[in-house]
Amino acid sequence: MNDKIAGCLFGMALGDALGAETEFLSYDGILRQFPPNGPLEPPGNPARVTDDTQMALAVGYALLKAPRPYRPATLLPFLTEAFVAWYDDPENNRAPGVTCLESIENLMEGQFWREATNISSKGCGANMRVQTVGLLPFDRKTRAALAQFQSAITHGHPTGLAAADLTSWVIADLLHEGDPTTLLARTRDYAESQRQVYHRYWLGSLHRRALVFLNGENYIAFGWDECLKMIGRVEESLASGDRDADPCVLVGKGWIAEEAFATALYCFLLYPDDPVAVMRRAALSSGDSDSIACIAGAFAGVHCGLTALPRSWVERIEYHDTLAKMAADLSVLW
Repeated sequence: MNDKIAGCLFGMALGDALGAETEFLSYDGILRQFPPNGPLEPPGNPARVTDDTQMALAVGYALLKAPRPYRPATLLPFLTEAFVAWYDDPENNRAPGVTCLESIENLMEGQFWREATNISSKGCGANMRVQTVGLLPFDRKTRAALAQFQSAITHGHPTGLAAADLTSWVIADLLHEGDPTTLLARTRDYAESQRQVYHRYWLGSLHRRALVFLNGENYIAFGWDECLKMIGRVEESLASGDRDADPCVLVGKGWIAEEAFATALYCFLLYPDDPVAVMRRAALSSGDSDSIACIAGAFAGVHCGLTALPRSWVERIEYHDTLAKMAADLSVLW
């Protein structure tokens, strides 16, 4: 279990660092700058990560420090504290997302989270940080609620919530030895089963901020429907057999939550037993490459374990000691 948990966290950070090299570049531009097939390894010592890993660590800090069993009123202060600490950190200079920054500023000004969040944003800033939710020993309902709650604090769009839920669900499935060959079918089944499950205890009246929905069930169903469309896109892309095409053209560019999840899942399913190939494939993409590779690296890492990741990469990744300690702290809970 420790090997898989550590693999998830280090795979996340390594994918993030590798994808950071290609974010904002076109597909042809990546091939010109990193011939013949994109970047081969994260550069530097330490190999620097982006805000994706920093925010995932923030969520992890909050979950480890907050009293259990988790409740909205007792978890919220710890999440807020961790997000504000990230906001104020001098190292928060890695092109952080506007939605995260603005929502945290609202929290710092004293707004309650349901007013502070951006109800219109489904950027990938909430599902690229949700890894630790999938690594904790929760029942399915609790894990889903927590994944959506940590998203809702900054990204209130229902698709942001559903994509964060899906990302943590895949991590939990792979942590428990889920078979990658049938993962896509299980993912679709899970999404369909959650389509009208509104976690009212955690989300409260959030749906009322989105004025176009009659109730919470209609609100969350909209998000799940958008995610289900992307699962279909992954199915079509895998069936095409075109492993050399830009994943962002086949599936999605990843700037929005459902696309980041789906494109990362696609990259993982191409090479489920080869985490290096997964991260390289995700980094060789024309969209939000660091977030795609971050999520794909987490999937590959939790499936294959830390021992499957290149030792030289692991040893020089930024936040190495923090990642190792968090993995150990999470493992103890099992």
